[in-house]
Amino acid sequence: MSTQRGIPGIRGTDHIGFTVPDLDEAHAFLVDVLGCDEVYTLDAKRSDDDDWMQTHLGVHPRTVIREIRFYRLGNGANFEVFLYRAADHQRVQPRNSDIGGYHIAFYVDDLDAAVQYLRDKDVDVMGEPTASRQSATGQRWIYFRSPWGLQFELVSFPEGKAYEQNAPRLLWHPGHPER
Repeated sequence: MSTQRGIPGIRGTDHIGFTVPDLDEAHAFLVDVLGCDEVYTLDAKRSDDDDWMQTHLGVHPRTVIREIRFYRLGNGANFEVFLYRAADHQRVQPRNSDIGGYHIAFYVDDLDAAVQYLRDKDVDVMGEPTASRQSATGQRWIYFRSPWGLQFELVSFPEGKAYEQNAPRLLWHPGHPER
C-alpha cells in the first residue's frame, strides 16, 4: 500500500507566470529592482485558425502571445513573464480579496533595509512593516507594487516563527533550504 499523497513525482514550484503590459518596464523592475537575471526569451505564439490558445491556456482563441521572457531570482524563484495581445482584454487586476487574487512573497534577511531600498528606488511600498501574530509571531512583512500593479510582499523572521517551536514539519525557507 502506497503512502504517497499528491501528484506522483512532484518536487516543488518550477516557476511563477504572470502577464505584464510592457516587457521593457517589467524587465527593468525585475532586473534593476528585484535583482533577477534574464535567462531566455521565446518569440510569438499565435493560433489563427484553431482553438489552441483557448484549449491550452484558457484565453480567447485569437489571443497572441507576443513574447515570453524567463527570469531567475536568487535561490528558487523563476518567473515566466508574458506579453499578450489579447482579443478580449480585461484591464482590472484582481485584489488580494478577489477570487484569483494573489501576491508573490520574498524572504529578506533585514526587512528595514529592504524597505528602505525599495523606497530609494521609488517603488510603491504599501504602508509600514507589520508584525505578525499567533503562529507567525516573529515574522514581519510589508507589501509593495510593481509599476504595472502586481503586488509583492517582503517577509522576514530571522529568529523564526512561533509555530516552529513545536511543529513536526516546517514551511520551506529560502534561507535554509536544507531543512
